[in-house]
Amino acid sequence: MSGTSVAALILAAGEGQRLRPLTTLVPKALCPVANVALLDRALARVAGLGLSGPSRVAVNAAYLADQVIAHVGERAQVSHEPDGPLGTSGGVGRLRGWIDGRGALVGNADAYLADPQREPGKDIAALLDGWNGDTVRMLTKPVPPGDTGGFSGRRFAGFSLLPWRYVRDLAPEFSDLVRTVWRPAEAAGDLELIPYEGVYIDTGTPATYLAANLHAAGGSLVDPAATVTGHADGSVIGAGAVVEGRVSGCVIWPGARVAAGENLTDVIRAGTDMTVPAPTPAS
Repeated sequence: MSGTSVAALILAAGEGQRLRPLTTLVPKALCPVANVALLDRALARVAGLGLSGPSRVAVNAAYLADQVIAHVGERAQVSHEPDGPLGTSGGVGRLRGWIDGRGALVGNADAYLADPQREPGKDIAALLDGWNGDTVRMLTKPVPPGDTGGFSGRRFAGFSLLPWRYVRDLAPEFSDLVRTVWRPAEAAGDLELIPYEGVYIDTGTPATYLAANLHAAGGSLVDPAATVTGHADGSVIGAGAVVEGRVSGCVIWPGARVAAGENLTDVIRAGTDMTVPAPTPAS
């Protein structure tokens, strides 16, 4: 890791509109992937870099904030945005006093990156390696064929590293980092695009959320506290879930139920009757 002092900020304030109706129950950051909340995955990732505790890690919260605040507990500094999400830039700007001269490693809670144990050597640590504290760094993947967006043929992959000289000017008002940091840094020649060779999935839609679950599970994953008397194939079954019917390529949330006679494929089931279709590209 770079010798430059760095604090981590996990952005968890968003409403997750593309994941509705799942996010009418819990905020997007607390949606489970392979039975682990997305937010917990992000906190574990920065902890792997030696960043943990409320003096080194912050989480912002707005939509269903009480759930996020209770979930974080004493593990991180929590920045509550009571009037609604301030966007990726405003969320960082509201924490300027806490960041206080340090660099800011900013990650999206809804970014799924495969566990480093599964992909040795493919981690976000590359963002910090050799950093001089002056440039903006962005973790990136190649832009898909036909996509004209991104930055010099690459696209954002969930985490970026911001020097204090950019953070200090961010206002605690609604805006996004694309507008206030990334594009200005690109124009000034200050943007470094760091390749990420591992698996990255933006879990913002039911289809990509399902894909992240199935990748993280690496097959079927059944929590020991789940009850499966039916058949589960290539699915993730959460704690307290009851599966009496058949599920294939599904995510069954903790406490959810699949009744006898039900046959579910490529869906997310929450509760007893919330069924969110999430067809994979191959289906």
